[in-house]
Amino acid sequence: MFLAAVSGGLVALGLVATASSLGSAFYGFALVLLPTLAFVGFVTFERALQSSIEDTEYARRIALLRGYYFGHAPEIAPYLLSVPLAERLLMQRVPGDRWQGYRTVAGMVALITAVLAGSTAALAAILIFDHSLAAALVSGTLVALPTMIAMIRHQDSVWERAATEPLRPGED
Repeated sequence: MFLAAVSGGLVALGLVATASSLGSAFYGFALVLLPTLAFVGFVTFERALQSSIEDTEYARRIALLRGYYFGHAPEIAPYLLSVPLAERLLMQRVPGDRWQGYRTVAGMVALITAVLAGSTAALAAILIFDHSLAAALVSGTLVALPTMIAMIRHQDSVWERAATEPLRPGED
């Protein structure tokens, strides 16, 4: 849904740019559209992150259930994938490294959201600094990079908290 909104918004922005010859209608439309899309990106990022955490919790529960089956009904071992206890959760997850955050749905949304936020700043700088390309590039970069870094750090901290949180039996 987020990508469809971004795609549709950028097509509309291109049409307005053509129709207005990059006049005030374009800047007005862009300065409403881009921050709105960035907001939708922040919300989508948070929801994608929540969904990923929930999926991992389900995988943890499945691993516990498999352990219970193997402990109480060892005769079903030929019917289930059997791995050592320490590897049961790992077999259900994508192995992570320091770049894993960039290869998630939330990471992809974070990148696009950072670009939208940076584009908003660049467009505002163009208007403020009389169409200065340098001001636009500096402003866009000074907003996009910290936004991206903050979102990935937030994602990492949420994953760290989720990984250390004990699983309580019977909790939904």
